[in-house]
Amino acid sequence: MKILFVGDVYGKKGIEALETFLPIIKRDVGYHILIINGENSADGLGIRDKEYKAMMQLGAHAITLGNHGFSKKEIFDFIDDSRLVRALNYPNNTPGKGVQTIQFNAEKIAVISVIGRVFMHDPLNNPFEALDASLATLDADVILVDVHAEATSEKLAIAHYLDGRVTAVVGTHTHVQTNDPMVLPKGTLYITDVGMTGALYGILGADKELVMQKFLSGMPVRLKPSNSPKIQLNAVLIDTDAKTIKTIQKFN
Repeated sequence: MKILFVGDVYGKKGIEALETFLPIIKRDVGYHILIINGENSADGLGIRDKEYKAMMQLGAHAITLGNHGFSKKEIFDFIDDSRLVRALNYPNNTPGKGVQTIQFNAEKIAVISVIGRVFMHDPLNNPFEALDASLATLDADVILVDVHAEATSEKLAIAHYLDGRVTAVVGTHTHVQTNDPMVLPKGTLYITDVGMTGALYGILGADKELVMQKFLSGMPVRLKPSNSPKIQLNAVLIDTDAKTIKTIQKFN
């Protein structure tokens, strides 16, 4: 089975990049399952029904979130009946699901999301403990974990903690694809960050002039998505049969 995991989709340019590049990737590698991190798809902050529907129409089987997942109030109107995967380590009464399952032929794929706690400023539960509790009762043939975190050390620590217990651990949040796809000692596939999908010449998807203004002035600036005509898509292709993880980058 081939699973394509697409990194953080940022704003309208991110949706445009999905529409542009997914058919090409589908033709070239023939993936079976599509998972997308969509927590920045609504103007760079959160997700709305229209972005959710756009990604589902493009073939997404599950859409993971992160620390901006609940930034748009509209999400509360549809999250419980959606294929969204909010962080598992939110409190138990949080709307939505921290695990979504996908049936592909005779195999069941579980998609899990957790948010890290280092530099993330969210008072969430311990992701290690949340994962332990979930894995103790989870029945799935393939398990993929999206670790939405700032610290590379925390992502790698979670991956080693899960090594041999899950199929793959992929990092999101920093919006820069890392050059470290690997197979961990006990067989779990790993990458520190998948990267982002959106404007190529923005700064992490945001308008570069606004970001530079923020650094130059030291003052708060309301960021907006970049309107750069150039777009990019960053993803990883996970082959569960060959036990490989490979980076994919598309630009125009």
